[in-house]
Amino acid sequence: MSTSTQAQFKPKTSTGRITDFVDQRVGGSGILREFGRKVFPDHWSFMFGEVALYSFVILLLSGTFLTFFFDPSMAETHYNGSYVPLKGMEMSVAYNSSLNISFDVRGGLFMRQVHHWAALLFVAAVSVHMLRVFFTGAFRKPRELNWVVGGVLLILSMAAGFTGYSLPDDLLSGNGLRIIDGVVMAIPVVGTYISFFLFGGEFPGTAIIGRLYMMHIMLVPAMILLMVAIHLFMVVVHKHTQYPGPGRNDRNVVGYPLGPVYAAKAGGFFFIVFGIIALVAAFVTINPIWNYGPYDPSPVSAGTQPDWYIGWVDGALRLMPGWLLGLPMEWHIPLPWGVNSLSLNVLIPALIPAGLVFTLLFTYPWIERWVTRDDREHHVLDRPRNAPTRTAIGVAGFIFYCVMWAAASSDLIATHFQVSLNDVTYWLRALFFIGPILGFIITKRVALALQRKDREIALHGRETGRIVRLPHGEFQEMHAQLDDYKRYKLVGFESPVPEEGIPNENGIVTKTEKRRAALSSFFFEDRVAPATPSELAAGHAHHEAVEAGEETKQVSSY
Repeated sequence: MSTSTQAQFKPKTSTGRITDFVDQRVGGSGILREFGRKVFPDHWSFMFGEVALYSFVILLLSGTFLTFFFDPSMAETHYNGSYVPLKGMEMSVAYNSSLNISFDVRGGLFMRQVHHWAALLFVAAVSVHMLRVFFTGAFRKPRELNWVVGGVLLILSMAAGFTGYSLPDDLLSGNGLRIIDGVVMAIPVVGTYISFFLFGGEFPGTAIIGRLYMMHIMLVPAMILLMVAIHLFMVVVHKHTQYPGPGRNDRNVVGYPLGPVYAAKAGGFFFIVFGIIALVAAFVTINPIWNYGPYDPSPVSAGTQPDWYIGWVDGALRLMPGWLLGLPMEWHIPLPWGVNSLSLNVLIPALIPAGLVFTLLFTYPWIERWVTRDDREHHVLDRPRNAPTRTAIGVAGFIFYCVMWAAASSDLIATHFQVSLNDVTYWLRALFFIGPILGFIITKRVALALQRKDREIALHGRETGRIVRLPHGEFQEMHAQLDDYKRYKLVGFESPVPEEGIPNENGIVTKTEKRRAALSSFFFEDRVAPATPSELAAGHAHHEAVEAGEETKQVSSY
């Protein structure tokens, strides 16, 4: 019956006939019907991922416009454009075309700034989204691989930003490339060969801008699109995570369907993001390349920093001393084919901090899974305070990053605050080691204190500030009773107990198991257990509470 009915159906409008024609051949209605029923929870922190996606779309649109006018050639030319202070100056064709986009192409400067601001927002949104996933435990099974995809996206977003930042071939971007050249040449034995190949000769060479341009408009965006597609596919397959609350568990998702609720909200939010980026680009200048002039390897300029997402690597280079514990950090090693320099003062800060950060980032889901022996699926998120050790680790890593980020502006800190550059460097070196430790200790103490406060509120209610004199003369502060939703939020979490080393089949506790037990104790020895139902009942039975109405308040027992 249904088949014959579908065969007899004839759309009355031309649009309907076209839609029906396409649907019968690609089955779009079934896909939309199934996907449109996907339920998504509603929380403001989930919007960071959307901001990253929308800013990337804006990057693609604005970048397409810029490719029509940008010439990535490093051939020499003389500027004859509208910017008078640079008229007649010798420069590369890439810098010349960047100036033409800024001053002679209608809307060119606006699109350049839209592109740059969108790039900054894209990297920031990806970073904050990753922090949200980490602090709430959204990386746990079955989302470990999606966490790895997010880490790859973070690296690719930095690569996209750096390759684009270097294209104008102005003095600022040239200094950044000079730093990269120094890091590459510090690689033992093969560094000079890689540098010659990369730059097409002795720095600055004649090929680097064109090669970066191909990576920036083709390779890196294609990889980002692939990672975004994989990420969204996994979100659909695994279903969305949700914050704890009544009726929410690992077997359901409480929220709104994708269509039409979230489809409409997503469309509106895209235009909000687009509008804010356009507004900032129209009124706030960024990267005024005409002030820097064309790149020339001979002058040394101060006060130049890369964009914030690359600045932490530059800061690590500035913090590294030339001598450490009385030993020089640069060695000249004689080899059969000549003397080779081993520049540890460049290799160590360029490779070790970044390698440490990204190694821990990619492996942390498996580290925590091994320590906790938790192989269950988790779809309900943790409040950061309820996982104090994980939260403290995240804050320590964030401080580690921020110290290096601040070090990238050490010269500006010294000049703006009129202090010694050496003193700024010494303080930042101390913070490099002490800052993460202090951040870990303080964050864990704060999280545990918040847990104890939650436990107190769950047991005794919310403080009202009202002092009541009881019939027998005692003064007592009245507490307001919590509703079920708020009470569940305070008590609905897990608090694992530290585990002892478990013997193997031969009754021996291996060294690996001892290490796991030590880490388990490190994770969970300071714990605040959630209030149990019996504790809640006992606590409520011995305290009075205020039942708050709209106009009157009365004392009642519960």
